[in-house]
Amino acid sequence: MAILSSNLEKESKTLGSSMATKFAFLVLFISISSFLLPSLSAPVSGDLNWWCNKTPYPESCKYFMTHGPHHFAAPKQKSDFRKMAVQIAMERALNAESHTKWLGPKCRNEKEKTAWADCLKLYESTVLQLNHTLDPSTKCTDFDAQTWLSTALTNLETCRAGFVELGVSDFMLPLMSNNVSKLISNSLSVNNGSTEKQTYKEGFPTWVSLGDRKLLQSSSPAANLVVAQDGSGNHRTIKAALDAAAKRSGSGRFVIHVKSGVYKENLEIGNKMKNIMLVGDGLRNTIITGSRSVGGGSTTFNSATVAVTGEGFIARGITFQNTAGPRNHQAVALRSGADLSVFYRCSFDGYQDTLYVHSQRQFYKECYIYGTVDFIFGNAAVVLQNCMIYGRKPMDKQKIVVTAQGRTDPNQNTGISIHNSRVMASSDLKPVLSSFKTFLGRPWKQYSRTVYLQTYLDTLVDPAGWLEWDGNFALDTLYYGEYKNSGPGSSTGGRVKWGGYRVITKASEASQFNVANFIAGQSWLPATTVPFTSGL
Repeated sequence: MAILSSNLEKESKTLGSSMATKFAFLVLFISISSFLLPSLSAPVSGDLNWWCNKTPYPESCKYFMTHGPHHFAAPKQKSDFRKMAVQIAMERALNAESHTKWLGPKCRNEKEKTAWADCLKLYESTVLQLNHTLDPSTKCTDFDAQTWLSTALTNLETCRAGFVELGVSDFMLPLMSNNVSKLISNSLSVNNGSTEKQTYKEGFPTWVSLGDRKLLQSSSPAANLVVAQDGSGNHRTIKAALDAAAKRSGSGRFVIHVKSGVYKENLEIGNKMKNIMLVGDGLRNTIITGSRSVGGGSTTFNSATVAVTGEGFIARGITFQNTAGPRNHQAVALRSGADLSVFYRCSFDGYQDTLYVHSQRQFYKECYIYGTVDFIFGNAAVVLQNCMIYGRKPMDKQKIVVTAQGRTDPNQNTGISIHNSRVMASSDLKPVLSSFKTFLGRPWKQYSRTVYLQTYLDTLVDPAGWLEWDGNFALDTLYYGEYKNSGPGSSTGGRVKWGGYRVITKASEASQFNVANFIAGQSWLPATTVPFTSGL
């Protein structure tokens, strides 16, 4: 046996040597061919490892591509790989959602239960967004997909944040850890959808239909239901009208007229309630008010007086208010995670975290926003146009910060764009203006993105313009831009010297953040009938 083995070794070495020579020639031939014919060298497809290595988290990609219920074959096109990546994210998200439900009874106290309840909603929404992206019946553009994947990732960040802000992240969060965020990030990196060139009609992005434009511009749109506290309408509370609207057949535009009055209600307009429009009697007359806050035991996410996630939501002529005051910290007046939502001539009245532009595509026109710390914040793709933004008197030694944008992934198509607006001091801040510094924004998350375009900045804005969040965190990865602003606070001479800050000089760069390009407004805003400016 030893001799046989030795002979076999010799033969295999000889064969190996011959094979190696042939292989070397083959490699040389391929190299020369690819040099002479570069078009042949770009692979139309690669194996799964080749595709996974192009994502931010290749190991998670490789593992779940081969260990899930599907054993995927190597895709031929990028679009096939994207579908596979989203499919895997979907499977893991469903798994995580059921695991989160199962964890409910393990909550040890009220704070854990509060944060867990948010996570349940947020995982449900994440599954919905991923499903939306995969659904063959949805005419889903790359821009849509990037929006919904961005929202899915934001949801998971929000889930984690709830435990952290209530100081109960030690027990439940490790039990909830999973790979879903990484898999969604992988999907975002493969999609990398470009923005779409859009146009505006009558002052609104085109995703607002002609019918909705008429409703927004009409002095008294025909209402399906009327809410009046004096009993002269169909219902005395907005909640009752929304409950009735939820039972309607179909999902066409449904208008609820909310007559003058102060409505002490916390409202949630969920995913299933599409195309709801709330019309008030003007922002001074129709007021929806609440007082939930983190200081009062709520999460930021659940502190909202009004929370809306139903697609196509519109509000006109209403004040959304949170009266918890500065000492109760985060206290949201309105939270929107409603895709293609519009707020026209509304007011958002609070202190810290007044307006939570949580996720999806949003447009605010001729609105008033009042607050102290991070009072316009979140991770939507949002344009605020012709808005009045007022810094209020904060607590002693606090700084006033207008925005805190929450982009966590460089491929998310999100950010805050403030266009043709005004940043000023409210009446309670004016007498004590010299005691407080005011900044345009600070980086809440790694890839925070905020721009001010052609906006009037009054004396309250500090010469540095922007404030760090925590030392050097995100200063090189953020994107903060100013373009052709005016007013005493607009000089860029003394601005911060961060790697990610820029004075935008080219209209071509600034126009990436206008309504047409940033929120694909031409495709949906015209339907709302809210006037908008498409370009700069």
